[in-house]
Amino acid sequence: MAPATATRWTLSDALLERCGQRAATYDRENRFFTEDFEELREAGYLLAAVPQELGGLGLTLAEICHEQRRLAGRAPATAVALNMHTLATGVAADLYRRGDHALRWLLEDIVRGEVVGYGYSEPGNDIAVMYAAATAERVDGGYRFTGRKFFSSLTPVWTRLFIYGMDRSDPSAPKMVHALLTRETPGYRIVETWDTMGMRATRSDDTILEGAFVPDEHVVRVIPPGFAGADDFVLTTFGWFCPLIASIYTGVAQRAYDLAIAAVQGKTSVAELGRTMAYHPEIQHTVADMAIELEGMAAHAGRISTDWTNGVDHGMAWPMKLVAAQHHCVQGAFRVVDLALEVAGGAGMARSNELERLFRDARCGRFHPANSALTHEIVGKSALGVLGAPGPRWG
Repeated sequence: MAPATATRWTLSDALLERCGQRAATYDRENRFFTEDFEELREAGYLLAAVPQELGGLGLTLAEICHEQRRLAGRAPATAVALNMHTLATGVAADLYRRGDHALRWLLEDIVRGEVVGYGYSEPGNDIAVMYAAATAERVDGGYRFTGRKFFSSLTPVWTRLFIYGMDRSDPSAPKMVHALLTRETPGYRIVETWDTMGMRATRSDDTILEGAFVPDEHVVRVIPPGFAGADDFVLTTFGWFCPLIASIYTGVAQRAYDLAIAAVQGKTSVAELGRTMAYHPEIQHTVADMAIELEGMAAHAGRISTDWTNGVDHGMAWPMKLVAAQHHCVQGAFRVVDLALEVAGGAGMARSNELERLFRDARCGRFHPANSALTHEIVGKSALGVLGAPGPRWG
C-alpha cells in the first residue's frame, strides 16, 4: 500500500513511473493496459471510493480527482479507462452515504473483485444518460435490452456493465431503465472496433445487446427520460464524471507543459548567442499562455470537485457548473498540448516523442459526453432560467 499523505492515501511515485514507461508501448501496439491494471488493483486503487466500513479506502471525489490527475500525467489512457470503474464506485458510494442503499450490493461486489464498466454511449444519442437509443423491454422478472453501445470501457476486464434503454411500451409515458449487466449473461456480444486516434489502451470496444436479460435486483432506476427523470442517481453520475474528466485532462496538460519546459530549457539558440530558447521573448510569451491556461484549469477542476465533496448547495446550477468545468479543462488541455508542441519544435512530431501521443490523447477529450454543443445548451438554458422547461429535449 502506498504511503499516507495529506489526502490520506496516494499512488506511489514508483508505480506512476512504471505506468508512464509502459504507456507508449500500449499506444503503439493498441493493446489493453494489463500490467498497469494489475498493479493498480494490487495497490488497492480499484477500491478507492468504496466506503471504509464496506472494505474500501473511503476516498472522496476531491481526493480521487487528485490521484486521477497524477495518473493521467503519466498514463492518460489508463486513467480514462479506470475512470469508469471509479465513476460507478463513486456514484454507489455517494448514494450509500446519503442513505440510499440501492447500490450497496455493487459496492460489496467491487470489494470481492468485480470490475465495472460503462455501456452508455450510443450511435445517434447526443444526450447520453438522459435519453436512450437502445430499448428495454419489460418481461417477467426484469428487462431485456437491445441496442448497440460504443466506447464500452474496460472491455477486456469488466464483469459488471452499466447499461440503459428506453421502455416504450406506453408511448405516452416512456421510461429510462438503468441496469447492470453481468459478464456471464447471454444475449450480448463484443465487437472489437477499438483502433483509434488516441487513448488506445482503454480498449473500449462495442457491445451489441441482443435481448440481454437483467433481473429486477440489478435494475438501478426506472425513471422518466430527460430532465424530468434527473434524480439523485443521474445527478450523482454527472457529479462524479465531469470533475473526474476535468482532472484527467488537467493532468494531461500539466505533463505536456512540463515536457515543453524541459525541451525549451535544453535547446540552444544561435540567435540568443548560444543561450537556451528560454531567453527567446516569443517562447516566453507562449509558455506564459500555457501557464495561464493551466492555472485556470487546475483551479476550476479543484473547486468543482471540492464543492461536490463538501455538499455545497448550488441547486439548479449544478448541471451548468459540472459540464462547464469539464468543457473548460478538456478544451484547455488541447490548447496547452498544442502550444507545447509549438515550443518544443519539430521533434514533437515524431511518433517516438511523448508529446505526439499526448496531442492525440488530448484531442480525444472532446468525444466524452457532454460534447461542446450539449454543454453550451445546458449552460445557456441554465443562465436563461429555462433548463428543464417542457419540450422535446428536456421534458
